[in-house]
Amino acid sequence: MIALKFFIVDDSTTIRAMLSNIIEEEDLGTVAGEAEDGSEIYADILAEQEIDILMIDLLMPNRDGIETIREIAPFFHGKIIMISQVETKDMIGEAYSLGVDHYITKPINRLEVVNILKKVSHQLQLEKSLIDIQKSLSHLTNHTQKRNPEIHFQSTQNPIIQSGKNILCELGIIGESGIKDLLDILAIFSQLEKDGVRETPSLKDLYEKIIKKRFGPSISPQEVRKEMKAGEQRIRRTIHQALEHIASLGLTDYTNPKFENYSSSFFDYTQVRMKMLELEGKAQDENSHSRINIKKFIQALYWEAKG
Repeated sequence: MIALKFFIVDDSTTIRAMLSNIIEEEDLGTVAGEAEDGSEIYADILAEQEIDILMIDLLMPNRDGIETIREIAPFFHGKIIMISQVETKDMIGEAYSLGVDHYITKPINRLEVVNILKKVSHQLQLEKSLIDIQKSLSHLTNHTQKRNPEIHFQSTQNPIIQSGKNILCELGIIGESGIKDLLDILAIFSQLEKDGVRETPSLKDLYEKIIKKRFGPSISPQEVRKEMKAGEQRIRRTIHQALEHIASLGLTDYTNPKFENYSSSFFDYTQVRMKMLELEGKAQDENSHSRINIKKFIQALYWEAKG
């Protein structure tokens, strides 16, 4: 039996925990990831983690379930299950029209959840079996296709992206929600250099370019501002995680090569030192937190990725 991977998106920690427990206790699969808002979810993130079933709340503060599904539906090939206490026919109808497979109502009913997840899981198992059969037949009749360079077009199209992923992995943040934003920024920097633009854009300009690249020129100014704010929050949280990872490496081994390289190039010494004190519980001011220099981090990431 194929082990299915779930991803749960809900702004309620309790709901996410309840659904995770049901999935694990009923042996339906594994919960490969969680998020508290739709703004943290993109199709490539789900693809990288090989998510089979996305369970997503309808109402969330930054980007709701409908908006998120509208963006990822053309690219996400798994099953989508909507979760919400809202039961208006218009909203449910729109959700189904965008590709939602099932709808779970709040408050969560364990029996309902189990029945729906078993039904979706069974359907996925059948589909995966058929796909495996088709792949086997295709391999036998078209074995020469594996030599076609087009198969590897995406991975070789922009080497700086793969290099950036490797660096972010070493920084301990490859699974964080802000990774897509940082990689999109790398792509923008790379294109600007190709176009002969030497000036470094402001953070505001970078965020705006990312949003327009994802949603197209038709997106409204209000939606741009909303997405920019959500993107900045994702990036800030991700860089905080990188700082914590590097600081923890320094506490374990001050001569660690990653610590020596990245602590000085991606962060200010005072930032790293303050975070190390926080981790040791020796920070003098409990209300103080190490500040993040987003622009320095992004520039360092670009130069490191360029090699």
